[in-house]
Amino acid sequence: MLVDEAIIHVRSGKGGNGVTHFRREKSIMKGGPDGGDGGRGGHVILVGDSHLDTLVEFQHRPHHFAKNGENGAKKKCHGSDATDLFVRVPLGSIVHDAETGEFVADIVEDGQRVMVAEGGKGGWGNDRFKTATHQSPTECTPGGEAVERTLRLELKLIADIGFVGLPNAGKSTLLGATSRANAKVGDYPFTTRRPQLGIAELPGDRRIVLADIPGLIEGASEGAGLGHDFLRHIERTKAIVHLVDIAPVDGSKPAENYRTIRGELHAFSPTLAEKPELVVFSKIDLIPEGERAKRTRRLATEIGLGKGEEPVVISAATGEGMRELLERAYALVKGEVAPTEWRR
Repeated sequence: MLVDEAIIHVRSGKGGNGVTHFRREKSIMKGGPDGGDGGRGGHVILVGDSHLDTLVEFQHRPHHFAKNGENGAKKKCHGSDATDLFVRVPLGSIVHDAETGEFVADIVEDGQRVMVAEGGKGGWGNDRFKTATHQSPTECTPGGEAVERTLRLELKLIADIGFVGLPNAGKSTLLGATSRANAKVGDYPFTTRRPQLGIAELPGDRRIVLADIPGLIEGASEGAGLGHDFLRHIERTKAIVHLVDIAPVDGSKPAENYRTIRGELHAFSPTLAEKPELVVFSKIDLIPEGERAKRTRRLATEIGLGKGEEPVVISAATGEGMRELLERAYALVKGEVAPTEWRR
């Protein structure tokens, strides 16, 4: 299950204190100040990791505290700086300050580093304060204070293709049929409660990352149903596969269902609505073979598909059209022309 939001508590290390000390040795007169500086406290740094795809770890380990710097010592010994604490997060993580709502970072690259809590600076020992006129200073300074913050991590899925459509359009079944994802499938709406990722393998060592987004309903862009919480996940997909159930069991009209989803995409984000879209008519196995060509042509006309925008007709249950779907989806993402081997 993909966990897409987490609250974490981070705290940098406190700086080590500087010390006041005077050299005391039998054979050395007036040894003078030799108190050393404290070490710097550890930073807390978020690091993008392409091998992670969920925030579930933070549900069980929300606290991330760096160590304090060491105090200074006599003989001008500098306290050791603390080791920085690196917290690895999946790509696509957006970080906000949970208390102020302030935007902190958007982590999208592997190895990207963002310091979210700076370690305290080390204090000065009394050796720092000696001058020609102030030869026996007793001053020293404490280490800098630690920085403590509560952060909200929000994961936006980074996938090549996002499946959209009304509940029960067949998105979860399609994800399971095209990848090894174990998506939940059922004959009732909203079987997908959280976005699911899957990787489809194509000939020639090609791969495409697919995302099953929870079903949208009319009013989703205003908060209705489950879809509003996850519309933002589609924003980072490169293209959309729009599933239209060609034979809805509730008696609704497929063309109207298509326009409902398009309306919600436009209402939520015009940029999202302009993403490349591949229209897929699903559950074709429910239509008698003799009627399929006529039904698909009529539906393509009703939803306004123009010349060169031929829909893909599939049945995830029987496997019909799956190869064509993957090839055309891959070509859409990569900006290529889909090969024709799948037609043979």
